[in-house]
Amino acid sequence: MTDERPTLEVGRIVKAHGLRGQVQVDLWSDRVERLVPGVTLDSERGPLVVIDAAAHQARFIVSFDRIGSREEADRWRGVVLSAPRLNDESVIWIDQLYGAEVVDAQGVRRGVVVEVEANPASDLMVLDSGALVPLTFVVTLEANTRVQIEAPEGLFE
Repeated sequence: MTDERPTLEVGRIVKAHGLRGQVQVDLWSDRVERLVPGVTLDSERGPLVVIDAAAHQARFIVSFDRIGSREEADRWRGVVLSAPRLNDESVIWIDQLYGAEVVDAQGVRRGVVVEVEANPASDLMVLDSGALVPLTFVVTLEANTRVQIEAPEGLFE
């Protein structure tokens, strides 16, 4: 049975680390379970199975099944890693927001999501009206169709 979940880019091999084929990975997700031993990540060069991983400064040092030497690790530099979307109903996936109509608790249409901006406190939905709406205000989501928010007074003024 094949996995039908959408594939997301989750990181990139930055460079070789050491002499035994380990690589530094820049993980673009906060879901560190992407690097648990036994997990398979996809790439343009085929699948890679995580053998071992450890946090190292702002990145991870990872051993993959198909990379056994420093020379092989150097050849993987820059390769983007992908994985299926995790089954987690509590997560708002950014790609589910684009094109969705945003309505407030009173049913007033506030705009359509055209972009999502990274922000330290909460990512922001950028609406076609120019409004910025923190994701923390999302109450319900119908993927790419409708987002209901509960926003404080004055947000759209």
